[in-house]
Amino acid sequence: MSIKTILLGSVAALAAVSGAHAADAIVAAEPEPVEYVRVCDAYGTGYFYIPGTETCLQISGYIRFQLNAGENVGGDSDWDAVTRGQVTFQTKNDTEYGTLTGVITLRTNADNATNQTTTLDEGYIDIAGFRVGKQYSWWDDDLSGETDTLSSNETTHNSIRYQYETDRFAAGISVDELEEAYDEKPGEGPNNFGVAAQVSFKSGAFSGYLLGGYDSDNEEGAIRAILYADIGPGTLGLAGIWASGANYYYEASEWTVAAEYKVKLTDKWAVTPAFQYFDKIDLDADGDFSGGSAYTTGVTIDYQIVEDLRSKLSVQYHDEEDGDDEVFGFLRLQRDF
Repeated sequence: MSIKTILLGSVAALAAVSGAHAADAIVAAEPEPVEYVRVCDAYGTGYFYIPGTETCLQISGYIRFQLNAGENVGGDSDWDAVTRGQVTFQTKNDTEYGTLTGVITLRTNADNATNQTTTLDEGYIDIAGFRVGKQYSWWDDDLSGETDTLSSNETTHNSIRYQYETDRFAAGISVDELEEAYDEKPGEGPNNFGVAAQVSFKSGAFSGYLLGGYDSDNEEGAIRAILYADIGPGTLGLAGIWASGANYYYEASEWTVAAEYKVKLTDKWAVTPAFQYFDKIDLDADGDFSGGSAYTTGVTIDYQIVEDLRSKLSVQYHDEEDGDDEVFGFLRLQRDF
């Protein structure tokens, strides 16, 4: 048998085998249809539908680097660098009772590689004016600069609140769990609750609000008023507080007044000089204000470097009647997203 005959026979055999297996060829499965993310524009910018639901989700936050300066601000050092990363997840969808909102804000502060803390900064449910969960109190809202001290202790609580609001008017009440340690009257402890209520308004160039807080354990409270007015090239802010005695919401002094004037020099630059005076800053053994005065004056400078990247410089001077004076402040760089 010749070599040519052998080769032709081998080709014929291979062809027969291939034909026999042709019916068993593997066919690739059709890809599953993909549901692409859809933009949700019903609640503002940045929202998108969670795939497979009618719930809209927005992710936002910031990265902040800050240099603090002041006496022993970094332990034995007069300067300290800190970094913060914060992210907020906000969900919204329509219901028969109105918009249902859920918010989770996670915050991590890093003083160095080993000294870091991650906390739930906010976590609440909001619907039909009611809000429950860990949330910022109205006492957290203060003047726009960095000079004033218009609240005491922590300003986030596990709270139940209701607020009615329109474009020009708002009024609300909250019940706050007060558990962190603070200066209280003898025999009282931090495991109690407080009640806060506020009314606010906006009318042309003016806006402001009146806020009160009552500490049920100490049976003391405080009242705060803030007024803003657009005057000339800037905005004037005025504030005043009176406190009856040691209480969670405000106990830095029996009364205080503060003023600032924020001037927007350009689209990028803003300068805010401010001043605050405190009277009766000392608490006696019974938790009552007994005397002493102090004042703080300073300036805050804001500069928008580019979109979503801004900086802030704060320099403050504080002087107490029976204590030492102090200069402190910070330089901040923040990237928002």
